[in-house]
Amino acid sequence: MITALDFSKPAYAVSFGLEKVDSINLEQFQPFFADLPLDPYIKGQYRWRRLSRFIISGNELTKLPHGCLFQSREYNPLAGDLRREFAELDAGLVELPEFEKLVFEFADRCKLSPSVEIGVHQIRTTCSPQNFGNPAPEGIHQDGTDFIGIFAVDRYNISGGATQLYTAKKEKPVFHKILNPGELLLVNDRDFFHFTTPIKPLEQGTGSRDVFVLTSPSLIVDC
Repeated sequence: MITALDFSKPAYAVSFGLEKVDSINLEQFQPFFADLPLDPYIKGQYRWRRLSRFIISGNELTKLPHGCLFQSREYNPLAGDLRREFAELDAGLVELPEFEKLVFEFADRCKLSPSVEIGVHQIRTTCSPQNFGNPAPEGIHQDGTDFIGIFAVDRYNISGGATQLYTAKKEKPVFHKILNPGELLLVNDRDFFHFTTPIKPLEQGTGSRDVFVLTSPSLIVDC
């Protein structure tokens, strides 16, 4: 753990945390990023995405019915006030013990109530010499939820993709780091704005950045 996570304290310096989750075998996740559908809500063919929502009851992780992602334009100027529909996470991925570990780790660190929904976004951002990838096309922003987790799965042939946290949009970032595979960044969305810098290939050919983004509440509504 690099930064202590304690949402009960008011100081912003303890409202985010970064940890390396060594108990998760990342190789188990990697095949499921190869067939993500294209995100149709942004311009350019560089972001691929699935989304599902879950609830934890005791020691059980339960997948909830299909829904649509909804954020107001206040939080997402590009796709706000739209009900965005994405394909569900692959059933084989959800059944992995590694996936359950990740969701429980997020819930435990954020001290979530058992009744609160958790949204899990599976996202691949790609890039080429002709088309850089933008993991955060909406710019420096908040999501409009309470807690966010960004879990890095893989970086392939890319530079950039540094995650930044801000206490205000026009201030300098208080956190700036490329998340390496296996690292989980936890953020109090009430206290911080976040952003991830564009990616470009290190060498000729394409590159990719694979992450899970977890949110609670889920921001998922009925379609």
